[in-house]
Amino acid sequence: MKSTYLKLVMLLVCLFVIGVTRAFAGDAVTITDPPNGAMVSSPVKVCMATEGVKVQPAKKGVNAGKGHHHIIVDMNLPMDLSKPIGKDAHHIHMGDGSTCKKIKLSPGKHIIRTLFAKGNHVPYNPALTSTVTVNVR
Repeated sequence: MKSTYLKLVMLLVCLFVIGVTRAFAGDAVTITDPPNGAMVSSPVKVCMATEGVKVQPAKKGVNAGKGHHHIIVDMNLPMDLSKPIGKDAHHIHMGDGSTCKKIKLSPGKHIIRTLFAKGNHVPYNPALTSTVTVNVR
């Protein structure tokens, strides 16, 4: 009886974890502007929206289901999602909790990704991300 009960509890926990993971991994983060394939001028205003997670400034710390945006330009997502996102010309932190940012881009085709992370800049795993490609005049 105990063994059956324990197996049932473990099964329910696993199903819950899988359900939460899939809810977060869906369309939790989207780039609302610019639209994919847009012809734009620099600086480009990039805006993001969230569903199922809440945006808050990094200074509020690590809180479940909350975090802030990072914009990644012309780079792939980090391979190791257990480490903080770097900060350089290709990795733009939005730790102030904002949802829009103007970024300067050279003329040509660019891939813009957003990556949602906790207050310590460590991304959620699976990644909460969205991608658009734009052409800058």
